[in-house]
Amino acid sequence: MQLIRHPQSPLLYPNPLHRWESVNVFNCAVIEHNGLFHMHYRAQGVDFISRVGYAVSVDGLHWNRLENPVLSPHNGREDYRGVEDPRVTPLDGVFYMCYTAYGANGNYPMIARSQNLITWEDVAPLEKTENKDHVLFPEKIGGRYAIFHRRRPHIWVAYSDDLINWTDHTIIMSPREDSTWDSKSIGANGVPIKTEHGWLLFYHGYGAEHIYRQSVALLDLENPAKVLHRPTEFIMEPTETWEIRGDVPNVIFSCANIVVGDELRFYYAGADRLIGLATAPFADVVEFARHGK
Repeated sequence: MQLIRHPQSPLLYPNPLHRWESVNVFNCAVIEHNGLFHMHYRAQGVDFISRVGYAVSVDGLHWNRLENPVLSPHNGREDYRGVEDPRVTPLDGVFYMCYTAYGANGNYPMIARSQNLITWEDVAPLEKTENKDHVLFPEKIGGRYAIFHRRRPHIWVAYSDDLINWTDHTIIMSPREDSTWDSKSIGANGVPIKTEHGWLLFYHGYGAEHIYRQSVALLDLENPAKVLHRPTEFIMEPTETWEIRGDVPNVIFSCANIVVGDELRFYYAGADRLIGLATAPFADVVEFARHGK
């Protein structure tokens, strides 16, 4: 199966009136809360430093955004080159944002929290080492917080009692050497979705051609390190001009996969430039995850 691009896609463009988001808007988180859709997106302006902007929508298609970013570099040399790739998880009445701090030591994964989706405070880094593509589960597993992350080139899972000390780091999925599309590196996308068949994980990967494509896998509900199904095929690849040509070419990258009614909504960035939307019947996506080749 393939996800279908929404006819209004792309949905969000750079704003030339805002210096901080005048060049690129991409890699967004989207959640539905209190009858509204809330988007946190990575933006770059004339200085090419990444910041996180916020937009709100009644339908998930037409967005109104704040004049200023809600998260900017704030830890000196640790993130002076930007804060990137937000993934937002509602959990126990609190919103948690997993984002990447890009600074003197490369990329390392941070966790922040908010009561209102606008004001964020850091909790702690997952670890201060080269790592990213981390996303918090929407519920505790075995009484502990659970998180996906990517120590290149694998997808890992880890657990914590306090969101500060993370243990039991385990590789759950690795690149497939015999694959043409995810043989070099893989990473998690948005918040995993709980289904009766297991945790539905959306993930990206690339092979020798360095083209970012998307697919899914199903993981055991009680032990997400156990992969139940992983189709060999992808569900989306760059085909539109704005996905092929941009700041980073040939990239489809997502930090948001949500279910609205019976529909999967897959918000994604094309070529690190614009934000788009693809959809599919959610039942079809689960069926593909269970039985796809």
